[in-house]
Amino acid sequence: MQADVTRETFWTIGPVGKAAFYYLAAVAIAVFLYGTYARFARYAAGEDDWFDRLDDLPGRVLRAARIVASNRGQFDRDLYAGVMHAFILWGFLTLLIGTTILGIDLDFWRPVTGESFFVGDFYLSYSFVMDAMGLLFVVGVGMAIYRRYTEREGRLWGKHTSLEDDAFVWTLLALGVGGYVLEAFRIIGSAEFVAYEQVSFVGFFLAGLFAEAGVTVGMAETLYHWTWWSHALLAFAFIALIPYAKPFHMISSFANVVTRDEKAGVRLPGVPEDAGPDEIGYGSIEDFSWRHILDQDACTKCGRCSSVCPANASGRNLDPRDVILDLKSYRESLDAGETEEVEIVADGGDSVIAAESMESCMSCMACMDACPVDIEHVPEFTQMNRRLTETGQMDEMVQDAMMNVFQNGNTFGDPARKRPDWTDDLDFEVPDAREEDVEFLWYVGEYPSYDERNRRVARSLATLFERADVSYGILYEDEQHDGNDVRRVGEEGLFEMLVEDNVEAFESATFEKVVTTDPHSMNTFRNEYPEVSEFDDPVFHYTEVVENLVRQGRLGLDGTELDYTATYHDPCHLGRMNDVYEAPRDLIRATGVDLYEMPRNRSDSFCCGGGGGGLWMDHEEESKPSEERLREALEDTDAGGEVETFVVACPMCGTMYEDGRKTGNFEDDIEVVDIAELLCEALAAKEGVAVEAPADADADGDGSPTAAD
Repeated sequence: MQADVTRETFWTIGPVGKAAFYYLAAVAIAVFLYGTYARFARYAAGEDDWFDRLDDLPGRVLRAARIVASNRGQFDRDLYAGVMHAFILWGFLTLLIGTTILGIDLDFWRPVTGESFFVGDFYLSYSFVMDAMGLLFVVGVGMAIYRRYTEREGRLWGKHTSLEDDAFVWTLLALGVGGYVLEAFRIIGSAEFVAYEQVSFVGFFLAGLFAEAGVTVGMAETLYHWTWWSHALLAFAFIALIPYAKPFHMISSFANVVTRDEKAGVRLPGVPEDAGPDEIGYGSIEDFSWRHILDQDACTKCGRCSSVCPANASGRNLDPRDVILDLKSYRESLDAGETEEVEIVADGGDSVIAAESMESCMSCMACMDACPVDIEHVPEFTQMNRRLTETGQMDEMVQDAMMNVFQNGNTFGDPARKRPDWTDDLDFEVPDAREEDVEFLWYVGEYPSYDERNRRVARSLATLFERADVSYGILYEDEQHDGNDVRRVGEEGLFEMLVEDNVEAFESATFEKVVTTDPHSMNTFRNEYPEVSEFDDPVFHYTEVVENLVRQGRLGLDGTELDYTATYHDPCHLGRMNDVYEAPRDLIRATGVDLYEMPRNRSDSFCCGGGGGGLWMDHEEESKPSEERLREALEDTDAGGEVETFVVACPMCGTMYEDGRKTGNFEDDIEVVDIAELLCEALAAKEGVAVEAPADADADGDGSPTAAD
């Protein structure tokens, strides 16, 4: 009886039809394999990547499988899309696995053993799982169609939206629904509704509907035959076309996740020592690394990058998705001989990408964080900025800033001897790390050194260090620009010079750890200097260090000093790039301030507009990123207009938001305060009560950012 619990696989097809099926299947698979081989052969023709992408390949594959299986990237910022993609992915994979199992039984197990395992309990379990997961697949595709064509989600549409996008989603729906229609006709054609077929609950339900509509056994047999062939031909066409159209993202996206650099954008690729001016940056398609060519094919046109890009939101000439897809379109047309070769990026003319687009990028990495397939926008954009630099097409204001850095070590153009002038107004002497051994070498940074507004931040932080009796010192005039944003605007040579000079200055001091005022400095010291020098000292942002001081009680705060309402802005280089989220918040709460989160916080934070050279440029914008962020603080937080203070932890952010207060007419609505200033305000609120450092502070010596006596 158990052997009777099964179904006939090629019902109504016959021997000739079966032979034709296998022939067409072989052709479809051959076309698929050739197309896939051609794709990967094209990647292999790309330039070597700066970083090793294939080390520990088994581990990479397993980690990528976990990421893809969990749909982690799809759920980020968009629950609907996460559920939709999970249904489609797991439904599709189940149907693929189920078809493979059926093929193994039919073409391998039966010929070898003379028996079938596609019977009894196995068949019943198989049928139930396939119907259940197939239903999820159809629901997921339906959700995609609803969002695309009924809601018309804006980020799904753009200049690269084409017929293939429509064909892809409707083909998936036809394949999913077609399978159930076939099942229903087969159940009706079995002459009676066999009870065990109820495990195929979707097909059984449809069979009941069709029977009520008048479909007889004879009609079902005829309809099954033609529907079976239509379904098979559509499936074969889909398989054959995968490498040549949008469905290839199912393969290229997984390959992209496997070969991702976990520090992409946080650190940037270098330039070969023997590279000539014409070999620096991306000037032609031949210059692209194989991984960045793969990026182009992995793009699914989902528009997540575009929807979170602050430059795009501000009306600048930059859409990250279009940059990637413009490059892909140009490459494919060039490979097919359909277009003439032009410059990849240039200021004017017929280049693939406009210089203005690259100058608009803030290197905030929001696009990369939002991308579910790990496309590396920022490293590619930096390579194009390098090409603009090498060909003398850099923005004039950035050129001036770079010349100031080259001549004076800072973008202000002020002499190095004025760098420590901010210390003059203090009632204590800031230690010189070149003359005495210290625990912390404090890299002050150029804005806290030269910009009057940010000098208050430097003086506040120095006061905190003194109050807590921290062993610290600075380099005075030997400190130079950290090079983080210098590198991101394309000045790789100047960056390498700054690394050499700063490392030499560091070596003139004896210290245990580096602490920075600016997250940009922390990022490049922590993640990039070790790539191009022998610098390997532990580096911390000041909030990490001061949070430990507060936790140890070395500043004497009890959390009741201040009583107003504030919100906090996560700097891109501190939060999204280096995962420092809690220390700044703990410090704000330690003052007694009532902290409210903005809707876009932590890794979803919205850039101030100062990164990637934005601090040195003027752009035509509908609304500055800083203005939008201040509006969000006042209108979209749970506290709404009750927010009195906008707290920052980055000198660049402070500068951009002070500007945004003026240009956005927020001067009477909100104050911009750095965390160091906030802490000093809290100390002042204690009415001059002395604070003594405990004698047993941090004796653990574990390399953590805690300060020792």
